[in-house]
Amino acid sequence: MARYLVTGAAGFIAARVCEMLLERGDEVIGVDNLCTAYDVRLKHYRLNRLLPRENFTFHGMDISDRRGVDALVQASAPLDGIINLAARAGVRASVEDPWVFVETNITGTLNLLEAARRYGVNKFILASTSSIYGENAPLPTPEDAPSDRPLQPYSASKKGAEALCHAYHFLYGLDVTIFRYFTVYGPAGRPDMVMFRFTQWITEGRPVHLNGDGEQSRGFTYVDDIARGTLLGLKPLGFEIINLGGHEVITINQMIARLEQYIGRKAQVVRHPAHRADMLANQADVSKARALLGWEPQVGLDEGMRRLVDWYMAERSWAKDILTD
Repeated sequence: MARYLVTGAAGFIAARVCEMLLERGDEVIGVDNLCTAYDVRLKHYRLNRLLPRENFTFHGMDISDRRGVDALVQASAPLDGIINLAARAGVRASVEDPWVFVETNITGTLNLLEAARRYGVNKFILASTSSIYGENAPLPTPEDAPSDRPLQPYSASKKGAEALCHAYHFLYGLDVTIFRYFTVYGPAGRPDMVMFRFTQWITEGRPVHLNGDGEQSRGFTYVDDIARGTLLGLKPLGFEIINLGGHEVITINQMIARLEQYIGRKAQVVRHPAHRADMLANQADVSKARALLGWEPQVGLDEGMRRLVDWYMAERSWAKDILTD
């Protein structure tokens, strides 16, 4: 049985990673501060699915707390790895309050790296983002595309975290895998992400607020595929940056049309000017994930979107009230 510390355990991707680790018989120490960056009811929903599980323990803590992180890693040792999926996410939110993004995404990562060094944790996984590629990235985007001109504090903070990871690999031999996730969706997803928001808005007959002309495109990937790829990165790799996601690309207009079909209701689209922080397109080149990890997405967009809609309908009594504006 392996033993892992997973940060952001009540988060969208991390909760599924925890479930998959537990399903294969590993022990998971989950950490989350349950912050109110988005409606905390979703975090409690995910966490409540984990708490009864054997071999899962939970600590309510902020990874920007240096002493707290150090004490927890020391008390949890020996660990087979730290999977750092805790983050302040969201390109637009980072424009409004960039300081908290630096505290969590950079300082929090540094605290975990230093604790890994001090207490002999040899494997470190960092969740990064496709937003790091900025404007005019080649499509599909390979890992060696320029990433030194971020468009928002969110992606800038992730670039800083990546740089710290490389420094700890170089100085101390820490085995690091950095995953740059592309647009992830699925049941109990983040309510600030377009797939969840539009599912709720269309189902409840609310206005669907669309920034831009809707022809911006995204490479959507189902959360199970992302979580499975993350676990594949736990093997020794030295230092690698690997894209995960983006295998089925559609425009936002096409996404709305599909949701209308699955939900059986017409969207009431209200158009707004494009947001400067938004990327016009993203699509991952995942040839590196295929070569190094043997990773291939398994859940197609049609199936994944239906699963999301089915989940929403099953949980509608409370999911309809989740804050998405």
